[in-house]
Amino acid sequence: MNGKAAPRSAGEGTTRTRLDRGRGALGPALELVHTGRAPTRAVLTAELGVTRATAGAVAAELEALGLINVDARPGAAAGSQGRPSHRLEVAENGPVALAAQVHADGYRAALVGLGGRIVATTPGCEIVDADPAKVLGSVVDAGAELLRETGRRCVGAGLAVPSAVAEPDGLALNPLHLAWPAGAPVRQIFAERVRAAGVEGPAFAANDVNLAALAEHRHGAGRGARDLLCVATGHRGVGGALVLDGRLHTGSSGLALEVGHLTVHPEGRPCHCGSRGCLDVETDPLALLTAAGRDPGPEGSLLRQANDLINGRYDEPAVRTATEALIDRLGLGLAGLVNILNPDRIILGGLHRTLLDADPGRLRAVVADRSLWGQSGGVPILACTLDHNSLVGAAELAWQPVLDDPLAGLAPA
Repeated sequence: MNGKAAPRSAGEGTTRTRLDRGRGALGPALELVHTGRAPTRAVLTAELGVTRATAGAVAAELEALGLINVDARPGAAAGSQGRPSHRLEVAENGPVALAAQVHADGYRAALVGLGGRIVATTPGCEIVDADPAKVLGSVVDAGAELLRETGRRCVGAGLAVPSAVAEPDGLALNPLHLAWPAGAPVRQIFAERVRAAGVEGPAFAANDVNLAALAEHRHGAGRGARDLLCVATGHRGVGGALVLDGRLHTGSSGLALEVGHLTVHPEGRPCHCGSRGCLDVETDPLALLTAAGRDPGPEGSLLRQANDLINGRYDEPAVRTATEALIDRLGLGLAGLVNILNPDRIILGGLHRTLLDADPGRLRAVVADRSLWGQSGGVPILACTLDHNSLVGAAELAWQPVLDDPLAGLAPA
């Protein structure tokens, strides 16, 4: 050999560059379709900053992987000019993630596809054992049964729990409303149960409100926000989450935004943390039922009972007075958070969504009156829009490796 490189055929360098760049664009392209930001190949081309040929190759490879569908015969939009672009959609029968949620009033499993679309769910169970291993084993088994029934390929599993989850070990530090031991290794237990059930892919666990915020930011009321604050109360207690510059902010060890322990009523109810009048015990479903003079019954979750009370009996003086008190205290808490965080949007979930719907003017007025940023321009306060958003967020954890690198994320273990 003379040491000289073999001559390249005409166009070989361009083809190789296009292929390499296209593979690097697979993840960003899939995320754009997944979040609805690239409904057509033309938009995908513009968002990726690549040529039409490269975008076409990327879309074709994602379709070959069974992740998206490319509609090669789209109809032109009314009034449009020129050649219509191919439409891009997530594959209806593509892979799914197994999502699990545990809360104070039960647990549920679901299968969630790309686009945040729930494919199947189990009925909600209303019994939570004090042993996390038993509960997580049951919810994983329920999800595994869904996989067997549907025959779907699974990319991984995600778990949402009503507790701060410390990184890097995945410990549930304060599962106050579950009677679980503090520091329970929920991620490890969940991963073990996932493997034992024969479910493919990695397993993850995180706080339920963090995951709700992630889901809403990608697929719901938070879409398009840069700095998004989410505050929610589900079955017991109050949680918060923050998306900064498009990414979930969890702090140095996963414990950021424990908003439930903001004091909003100094002479209020004793809190589990040792203080009094925290958001956690002043604006959750039990607080509403207590303030309205109702004893919680066995006929359903606390969240359902509280929502039904507001939606069905708001005209009753005791219910209206209780609702207004919770709105005022929630507004105080939100105003304090707005002063510190300066978000461009607030979304409310669980009972807080119902409080907003009951009297949106009152809540927004309290926030504006007590917040410097609220007074200067107002922060939009919206209701969460996704059903089971914590489940969808748990699935997002499992989908993330595929979004980062579709080829590696779908490779056999």
